[in-house]
Amino acid sequence: MKHRKKKKHILLISQYFYPETFRVNDMAAEWVRRGYRVTVLTGIPNYPMGKFFDGYDYKHRRKERWKGADIIRLPLIPRGNSSHKILNAAGMTLNYLSFAASGRRWVRKHDIHADLVYTYEVSPMTQALIGVWYAKRYHVPHYLYVTDLWPENVESVTGIHSKALISPVQKMTDYIYQNTERIFTCSKSFVSRIEARGIPRSKIEFWPQYAEEFYYPAERKGDLLLQDGIFNLVFAGSMGFAQGLDILVKAAQILKKERIRVRFCLIGDGRYLAQLKKNIKAALVEDYFHFIPRQAAQDIPGYLAFADALLLTLSKNDVFSITLPAKIQSYFACGRPVLVSADGEACRIVSRAGAGLCSGAEDAAGFAENIKKMMNMDEAELTKMGENALAYAKKHFNKSRQMDRLDEVFASVPVRIRKEKKKCQRSMEQYY
Repeated sequence: MKHRKKKKHILLISQYFYPETFRVNDMAAEWVRRGYRVTVLTGIPNYPMGKFFDGYDYKHRRKERWKGADIIRLPLIPRGNSSHKILNAAGMTLNYLSFAASGRRWVRKHDIHADLVYTYEVSPMTQALIGVWYAKRYHVPHYLYVTDLWPENVESVTGIHSKALISPVQKMTDYIYQNTERIFTCSKSFVSRIEARGIPRSKIEFWPQYAEEFYYPAERKGDLLLQDGIFNLVFAGSMGFAQGLDILVKAAQILKKERIRVRFCLIGDGRYLAQLKKNIKAALVEDYFHFIPRQAAQDIPGYLAFADALLLTLSKNDVFSITLPAKIQSYFACGRPVLVSADGEACRIVSRAGAGLCSGAEDAAGFAENIKKMMNMDEAELTKMGENALAYAKKHFNKSRQMDRLDEVFASVPVRIRKEKKKCQRSMEQYY
């Protein structure tokens, strides 16, 4: 009798997971397709609006199966939805710490024997503690994917620079880095920052994000966006403090004075949305904006197809200047020109690709000037920018090649022989 080859088991830790919209969802599904067994340790979905999604709470849907992956949802305190910076920071702090605390209890109580643990770190870094704790208990490798740099991100988001408060975050981050087998980063600029913390360069690897297959140059169908001759500039995604969306308000004021009409189409929601709408109303530029509620990620390319250009904006901040937002991969894969208001990495990639026009973060005059430049381009020039974006995505943000690289790394990890005990499996099902 032949013995079936045991699947390598990945414990994937991500505070955010389906139905929240993050690229880690696709990675988990792809690992299942490639023959891995995947268990996802995540939180009760509440991003970006800060309250639990319908149908989810402390008692319901705590264990699910999605596209072949087993999902375990740990209790946490939802983020809240305050536009006040201090209350916003407090809400996020409670959210981050509660997930880590639940993860600590879970690691102590349960006996799921994965072969490796992979932490997908979109802030907070605190979630990676769970990966380290699990790896230490079961003597398996821990891999970390860094998309937000800590403690720099904490300082930029909260405005806290006190050494007494930041020092513990620095020590935690160093502890995580030191107890991680390999660190992957979404930005080349992160590599030197992490190395400067005393981490060997050989442990750090640039691993750019990719766009899911449903991001592609879609055809214009129906009337998803108005087509009335007004230049459509489209933003899709979370609307938080980091996005620096007030530059759209300032640009609209400049263009209005010059009697130049454009339409900023914003798709999505987020913690800053209510305040943004107030600012638009106060600036008397409501006719320059069109808001569309949050849409399923798979439907976004249909909207982007109607855009004359896509918007990528970031607040002025040293950390954001070395960050490569995941939005770039999605935009490029849809083959549309990109209009950027950001410093550093984002502008570097868009300029290198020849995929759009860039101005500095929070430079409203420069941003408005680039809008006018794009409006004066002929269709062939805009089409060429979109083609350049798509070509760059295929060459540098290739999903198959990126996931193949992780296969190579995981290949050296031995498959655990010890069988999981039935009582432990029952324990997992009864957790909370």
